[in-house]
Amino acid sequence: MMAGMWNPDVYLAFADHRGRPFFDLTARIDAKQPRRVVDLGCGPGNLTATLAQRWPQARIEALDSSPEMVAAARERGIDAAVGSVTEWEPAADTDVVISNAVLHWIPDHAELVVRWARELAPGAWLAFQVPGNFEAPSHRALQEVARRDTFAEALRDIPFQDSVTAAPEVYAELLTDAGCAVDAWETTYVHELTGQTPVLDWITGSALTAVKSRLSEEAWQQYRAELAPLLAQAYPARPDGRTFYPFRRIFVVARKA
Repeated sequence: MMAGMWNPDVYLAFADHRGRPFFDLTARIDAKQPRRVVDLGCGPGNLTATLAQRWPQARIEALDSSPEMVAAARERGIDAAVGSVTEWEPAADTDVVISNAVLHWIPDHAELVVRWARELAPGAWLAFQVPGNFEAPSHRALQEVARRDTFAEALRDIPFQDSVTAAPEVYAELLTDAGCAVDAWETTYVHELTGQTPVLDWITGSALTAVKSRLSEEAWQQYRAELAPLLAQAYPARPDGRTFYPFRRIFVVARKA
């Protein structure tokens, strides 16, 4: 994950929802006895811990750019390190590389995964999952509020759209050309949320972290207050209090030939 105002507790508030794509991704990795398994963007380590359970003989390598997230992962017994995903290079014994909901923060991530694929040894696995919902009403609303006069100066350098992810077939073609057998697909999850501001609470732990890091506490609360009605209009709550939030995600699992 990117460095900044990452709060492990806020992020983990939706651990079940955020964890499901990870398991859908890793279920397609058919590595039998990998020597080294790498989790790039490990976050608070709750999902990384399941890799150690699945492959107990493997050395687990975990990396995240957020010191807060790395500290939370270490509390779970994960040997995590603070570092940049863009600067990471695979060790010779790396058999599995996983990056879950991280690469969309990197504008040139397609080039990055191709480099990883070329550097990995034959037979190694590369799996990543990225959001594909940058055109969703929730993301259009947060950008609309960010452009308002009150917030425009503080938020002008946030690349809201610079890291838009590609279609699954684009990644498939790139990694096939890099010498991999590729399984790529997309899934739209419909998350059932509850609370007074359910979608706002969801994106506060992810898409809004960069916004929060650039605003004072007073400005941040005002931003939330102006964003909340737009989200409530786009995602109205049912009479029973539940809100359904569609979230598209893109998956790629590649094996080096």
